[in-house]
Amino acid sequence: MVSTSPSVLGIDPGRSKVGLAVVQRDGRVLYRAVVALDEFSRELETLYQRFHPLRLVVGSGTGFRMLEPLLHDTLPDVPVQVVNEAYTSEEARRRYLRENPPRGWRRLIPRWLRTPEEPYDDYVAIILAERYWREVAQGEVQP
Repeated sequence: MVSTSPSVLGIDPGRSKVGLAVVQRDGRVLYRAVVALDEFSRELETLYQRFHPLRLVVGSGTGFRMLEPLLHDTLPDVPVQVVNEAYTSEEARRRYLRENPPRGWRRLIPRWLRTPEEPYDDYVAIILAERYWREVAQGEVQP
């Protein structure tokens, strides 16, 4: 069965890498990745062609200003929605660790001392997209 739920492309801008996630209105994550900044434009075009998201949902952190012109140059006709990025890194870290439990000797490390073994900017992008869909559900923004 093919889902017809609309999707958005969540973007967590960073100085050297960008977290990306395509998230449907029903909460299903169709894609997530962390890409180098110099690969971002190409990946953005590819994801748009593949998923046709309704809009780009970008975190409001300091990296947004640097990425904003790139977004408009790459996909000028796709609306951009800026979402509050407060506490997304902490929330993403917890989610990453919950979804990727430690193995072997790492299980002995107390949960509060564990750190992700890889970048988790894609989890931040998921959370940004989920915040957007929550705002839509509450009538704060238009889909």
